[in-house]
Amino acid sequence: MSEKPKLELFDNPRIGRDYTITIKCPEFTSVCPKTGQPDFGTIIIEYIPDKLCIELKSLKYYMQGFRNKGIFYEALTNEILDDLTAAAGPKWMKITSQFTPRGGIATDVCVEFSKEAGFRSR
Repeated sequence: MSEKPKLELFDNPRIGRDYTITIKCPEFTSVCPKTGQPDFGTIIIEYIPDKLCIELKSLKYYMQGFRNKGIFYEALTNEILDDLTAAAGPKWMKITSQFTPRGGIATDVCVEFSKEAGFRSR
């Protein structure tokens, strides 16, 4: 993936009110950089918008951009957070990646951002 699809945004219709938007991407795929085998998972995006909200069609194309990319779960989750916070400038955002078991092991990775605290992972 040489160039990422552009994320489109729209104005938050309720500036001044904090509310949470949750987006689930249950058909996410990427590629294991060690084996070349596909990884399947769900990406959950939760955020409190500031001035802008993420448009879903462009998000779908952004997520599909990882389909053939060899990337570890940890790097992937952080890259998504970096890209989405840079584009939308939310008050708070949390990205959770939940990957289906491979070799009997399931992996979840979670990372958070807030304007007050910066980046925080758990």
